[in-house]
Amino acid sequence: QAQLVESGGGLVQAGGSLRLTCSAPGRVFSRAAMAWFRQAPGKEREFVTRISRNGRSTVYVDSVKGRFTISRDNAKNTVYLQMNSLKPEDTAVYFCAARSTILTDYTNYTSLSDFSDWGQGTQVTVSS
Repeated sequence: QAQLVESGGGLVQAGGSLRLTCSAPGRVFSRAAMAWFRQAPGKEREFVTRISRNGRSTVYVDSVKGRFTISRDNAKNTVYLQMNSLKPEDTAVYFCAARSTILTDYTNYTSLSDFSDWGQGTQVTVSS
């Protein structure tokens, strides 16, 4: 399992913004669709967003549409999650995930089992 490293979490007031970063080994990142999941206390880990290997396709869970943006920099082997207009219900540990796939695969992978490589997570806390 490849090592993915998340950063950028923290404590922010409702309405604020954070940008999460996930770095992956080049051998993994260059061949992978990337995603963010989150897990709130006492809840199951849930899908947040996914970006295709070539960056041309993204998908979001309804609760974050219009507020979160996923992007990737293939030169830096890094995926980002820009989170704006944060709400207390966004409080969770956010995990980065990778799935090896072909360049033009636009499948909406949204299940935990769709992804083989995971980071350790970064805590995001939104105060009201």
